Amino acid sequence: MKKIFAAAMVLSTLAFVGGAGASGELGVMASDQDVSGGSVMADNVMAAAPGWLVVHRTDAAMKPGPVVGHAALAAGDNKGVTATLDEPVKSGEMLMLMLHGEEGGMKPGVFEYTLGAKEDGPVKVDGKLVMQVITAK
Repeated sequence: MKKIFAAAMVLSTLAFVGGAGASGELGVMASDQDVSGGSVMADNVMAAAPGWLVVHRTDAAMKPGPVVGHAALAAGDNKGVTATLDEPVKSGEMLMLMLHGEEGGMKPGVFEYTLGAKEDGPVKVDGKLVMQVITAK
């Protein structure tokens, strides 16, 4: 029974990731915003499985930097996801809001990722990170 369930989960995940159109594609949608209140919001995050919206510092090089916040995600369409920032972010700084999975960690439901780790790591589609870069106002 476990094998059948696992196979069904793999097939449903593949169908979800490979779905055509904006409604079925993994993604993060967010815009430049005021983060002076200590949080950042993604308008919409589409996830194939439970995971995390992770806020990384970044710059013009567009490489993910240190994690400065995160929020839990459910599988499917997540609207109005707010991540509390763990440290101050100044106006003009760039943030990368990225979809991370729940795989590889030791504790389900606990965010375990650190930069470069495999636990709760970034989700990629066709080798590309699922993310959106915004500028703090």
